[in-house]
Amino acid sequence: MTGMSVRPYRELRFDAYGDVDFRQRDRLLEQAAQGDLTDLVVFAHGWNNTRTMATRLYDRFFAPFPELLGEAGPARLGYVGVVWPSMRFADESLAGSPPEPAPGAPPGHDADTQRPELDADTPRPGLDADTPRPGLDAETHRALDAVFPGRRQIVARLAELLAERSERLAALDEFGVLVRGLVRVRGEYGAAGDTAGADGDAGGDVDAGVPAMFEEDVAEVCERFAAALTEARGKTDAEDRAFPDSGLGGLWDGAHELLRQATYYVMRRRAGAVGREGLGPVLGALAALRPAPRLHLVGHSFGGRLVSYALSGLPEGATVASVTLLQGAFSHYAFAERLPHAADRRGALHAAAHRVRGPVVSCHSRHDTALGLLYPLASRISGDDAPPLPDETRWGAIGYDGVQAVEGCPRLDLAEALEGPFPAEGCVSVDVSEVVRHGVPPAGAHSDICHEELARLVLRAGRIGER
Repeated sequence: MTGMSVRPYRELRFDAYGDVDFRQRDRLLEQAAQGDLTDLVVFAHGWNNTRTMATRLYDRFFAPFPELLGEAGPARLGYVGVVWPSMRFADESLAGSPPEPAPGAPPGHDADTQRPELDADTPRPGLDADTPRPGLDAETHRALDAVFPGRRQIVARLAELLAERSERLAALDEFGVLVRGLVRVRGEYGAAGDTAGADGDAGGDVDAGVPAMFEEDVAEVCERFAAALTEARGKTDAEDRAFPDSGLGGLWDGAHELLRQATYYVMRRRAGAVGREGLGPVLGALAALRPAPRLHLVGHSFGGRLVSYALSGLPEGATVASVTLLQGAFSHYAFAERLPHAADRRGALHAAAHRVRGPVVSCHSRHDTALGLLYPLASRISGDDAPPLPDETRWGAIGYDGVQAVEGCPRLDLAEALEGPFPAEGCVSVDVSEVVRHGVPPAGAHSDICHEELARLVLRAGRIGER
């Protein structure tokens, strides 16, 4: 592709059900079959809503690789960007905070986001004219229309309710009913047999079907999300109350987050389906070539879920060389042979690490508030009624505190991972908080992943260029 910082680069596009663009697949297989490549790095993006954003992320992340490898090294490396139909809220922030940068963007960059416009005729109490009115920006509105086809009127009404921030509790109840209608859309929720809780999210104890957060009292759920958002913004309750709002206070901020969680659950199912039904078989076809390039999987956020589920979609006997998860948005118990709170249950990916000849590396950062605060809250109110663990550790995300409940899993800081001996196989947790640290509330550093140090981790995990 023109404009990419690396060569050779190929794209693999998938639809929502995991069907691949056959022409792209065949061109990739044809190139790999020529035997010119020793290694292929396959990167899956997370919560983006355009192909352009994903391609730019790949361009920035892959840029350091040629210099790190050197011209005379033994590796002949190819690059693959997975493009799958996902979305993110273009305005990730609420209550006037700066919007989250696009995945991989440097701190302060918001060229791909747009703030919702203020309605000058109906100013929000307590906010000046320069503060954007909470609601749905145009880009997010369009993305929701695409994610929930045939539900345009529902999405339009949700946008109206968020903009109005009515003082009537009935309006909040209406909002909850409409969100429930979205998550019950057939063909997406529970797609490809990906049952709720199957990967250890919410401790693996949520039954298939609509999560309880969409069935509970909407005011109570919105209150919990609003409190988490206040914490993510670093405000105290007193500071938050210093800005007058409607009679429902910050509950509409929580309602905005509830809608975002609805898209979260659709994307969560979709990432698993695309990985298992789509990318897995393509990787199997690449592994069957003779000679076959060594395959190295990289995934950011939901893309980490996608590449992990691709392991379960590999044909019998096929393996990959390494996996690197960048701020993975799924349970830290996903690879566990036994769940700490349910000894008779396993994480859904408990056998996946055996399909990897090298290590499965989980990069995690304490600055990722999307995974450290909002993810466990959403899991906690999904209806799981098993006894909680100390400090509510059962709800954690692998991109926030690394792999949990896997025996013998080393825990390294970034310097140890880059300079010391690197594990040759099995699960490995690497604390990358030193570099993955920039971002704005509520997502924090979740998308701050384009760093040379992380590129070096991918090369070390795969032993690319070391032979």
